[in-house]
Amino acid sequence: MKLHLFNISNFKVDGGAMFGVVPKVLWSRVYPSDESNLIVLTLRSLIIETGDKVILVDTGWGDKQDEKFFRHVFLHGGEGLIEGLRSRGYQPEDITDVVFTHLHADHCGGGIKKKIDGTGYELAFPEATYHVSRAQWEWAVRNNVREADSFLEENILPILDSGHINLIDEEGELFSGFTLRICYGHTPGLIIPVIKYKSKTLVYTGDLIPTVAHLPIIWNMSYDIESLKTIEEKESILNEALAGEYILVFQHDENIECCTLEMTPKGIRAKEKFDFSQI
Repeated sequence: MKLHLFNISNFKVDGGAMFGVVPKVLWSRVYPSDESNLIVLTLRSLIIETGDKVILVDTGWGDKQDEKFFRHVFLHGGEGLIEGLRSRGYQPEDITDVVFTHLHADHCGGGIKKKIDGTGYELAFPEATYHVSRAQWEWAVRNNVREADSFLEENILPILDSGHINLIDEEGELFSGFTLRICYGHTPGLIIPVIKYKSKTLVYTGDLIPTVAHLPIIWNMSYDIESLKTIEEKESILNEALAGEYILVFQHDENIECCTLEMTPKGIRAKEKFDFSQI
């Protein structure tokens, strides 16, 4: 098995939204904001090459929307999706499977691109099967007022039209060494990949634990649909990860890619923090 982690792009969001009920005086000590209360997040994508599979987990924002749409997210830095893949030796046609943790625009937008002739949309990875949980798919296509700005038709419906979609009903192994957990607090059907690599277990924490600052049980995003469910799911995964000495891989933390865990008087916290390349 070969693994790669790369940052598609940085972007900015409101720090208060990212930490929910936690007062700024507390969260800003560990994740500082700018004068507009914005914090910088990353969009890290994971590549897993195993056997005859090349699996890509999440695809970033993409570039289909106009300047007005992207003005509020302040995209900057990063390698870019296709550029990041190519620098690691992969062409779009090499990707056999795309796994979406969920269908919010910053996680799935890059999976669909505009056709060159401008007549519509097509898969950015034409040979790939696109995997998403059935719970998330049904929730996203129904849409709701709370997440309307996150579930965009042009990011989602072309996947169904392509015939390349696989809807996942249950947790378990999707590929050899690659299993899925399904959570419901952030958005129904959020997938958390768990990967066995050599003697290690890696958890790609996605939007369940977006940064190392979100390790405390009640430090959660205001974006979560069911905050109490998020707390329950985090507690379960963190306890398992602590007991099993798992490595957490953070999708959104600007500065920290990975950590191990330890129990402290305040609860489970990061023990060692390190780059993915050190795994």
